[in-house]
Amino acid sequence: MTDTTAGTPAATDGGDPPDGSDFGVGEEGSDDPRIEFRGGKWASTLPLVFFIAWAIFQSGVLGIGDTNGLVVGALVGTTLGMFLVRGDWKAYADTIFEGMTQRVAATAIVAWLWAGMFAQTLQAGGFVEGLIFAADALNVGASTFPAAAFILCGLLATGIGTGYGATVAFVTLFFPAGVLIGANPVLLFAAILSGAVFGDNLAPVSDTTIVSAVTQDADIGGVVASRFKYAIAAAVPAFAAYLIAGSAMAGVSLEGAVALRESANALGLVHLLSMGVVIVTAVAGRHIVEAISWGLVVAVASNLLFGLSSASDIVAFTVTEAGALSGLPVVEVGETAGVGGSLYTGAVGFFPLIVLTLLIVAMAQIMIRGGGFEAIQTFLLDRVATTVRRAELTMVLGTATINGMITINTAAEIAIAPYVARIGEKFNINGYRRANILDANTSALGYIFPWAGGVLVGYQVMVGPDGLGSQYGPEMVVNPIEVVPYVFHGWFLVAIFIIAAITGFGREYIPDRASEEVSRA
Repeated sequence: MTDTTAGTPAATDGGDPPDGSDFGVGEEGSDDPRIEFRGGKWASTLPLVFFIAWAIFQSGVLGIGDTNGLVVGALVGTTLGMFLVRGDWKAYADTIFEGMTQRVAATAIVAWLWAGMFAQTLQAGGFVEGLIFAADALNVGASTFPAAAFILCGLLATGIGTGYGATVAFVTLFFPAGVLIGANPVLLFAAILSGAVFGDNLAPVSDTTIVSAVTQDADIGGVVASRFKYAIAAAVPAFAAYLIAGSAMAGVSLEGAVALRESANALGLVHLLSMGVVIVTAVAGRHIVEAISWGLVVAVASNLLFGLSSASDIVAFTVTEAGALSGLPVVEVGETAGVGGSLYTGAVGFFPLIVLTLLIVAMAQIMIRGGGFEAIQTFLLDRVATTVRRAELTMVLGTATINGMITINTAAEIAIAPYVARIGEKFNINGYRRANILDANTSALGYIFPWAGGVLVGYQVMVGPDGLGSQYGPEMVVNPIEVVPYVFHGWFLVAIFIIAAITGFGREYIPDRASEEVSRA
């Protein structure tokens, strides 16, 4: 195997591989601090490795699915890393702040906040009761509900371009409806996560789609068209698996479930219009914040116009004594002063996850500045990726490994993208193929691991203030570790790319590079 010559044009994939700096992660300018660790570059992985070990012990061994506990693990891991720094700790501390200010973290946080307000407002307006009515009318039973949720969540995520936003909406709305009619909670949560994987992977407006295309110098339209075959190849068996598992896995018995089912109300389905506004606006090319904001406006107007909820259900100011303003529809008198309503609970429920996200991105930045990613790159290029087949397997497994450490999928994608580009160009692999390998694995594994952002954002809906657990009972809370085997679409997508790397299915090369320069064993 020989490397391509310096003068060889890059053709359809031309130019140097982007380093992700346009997206705010992995910038390595000449003035940036370089952190030296006792133990070398690999020691910079300590904060993330410790965090993962903590998450496995907490979630897997002890069975505690608590986001606040993960925050503590991230804080301890970040602090431990400081004690391995050589010399002044200032560069390490500055890197923590540098990571926390990256745009990739802000993008996820903003999506969660807006999606949380929107979903809670729909719930206050009786959309769950409307879904129960529709399920009964269409004869969608407990056994078929997870499969239906997988398809519908996949469509929503594809339309709005955010798997996180779709997860928030479906866990808030479809999850309680499905559990109330008898679907297994663990399987249903996993089906929703699978739908989010599908949309995050395939949506043209998804952050992961955009990042995977741009960092591999490929056009977005071509990337989406070329990855459709992989997405469908994983979606078909996943749908079948949810039908089979839905029939085999029993639901839970909820106290008051019969009464709740009897409260089914067709009027709640008016919020299909609210969701439609979000989808149409997003597909039209508007920013996701604008799309959800318009959906939120329609949802609030529908709630008030049709009497689905009161103004105080949307936002409420509680005062301890009656006064001149206590007659306002949004002001209530109670024992404790405070703020409430769907807008408040929809946003505040994600605060622990927001803190965790900032810490994870900060730990990733420490690994970048400390040379951990460079060490991984060198190892992969020199020791593992020695043939085309092994190069593609390296891309698949390397992307999966990084995503296991950086659990915010877009951040993981940006971090590994330059190395995928370098390995791919070394073996003349087309940009579409590289982008597909990169995106599929970050999209899939971002919704599988119990400490992954996609899983925790749904879990937070269950356990947050006024979450599903407090509203319906503890049966509505699923430990993140339990869903791991059942995120079928995610696992099938990873498996398909492992098979594709081994067999060459769908492999494409850059057409105008000399074939004799490439080892295709």
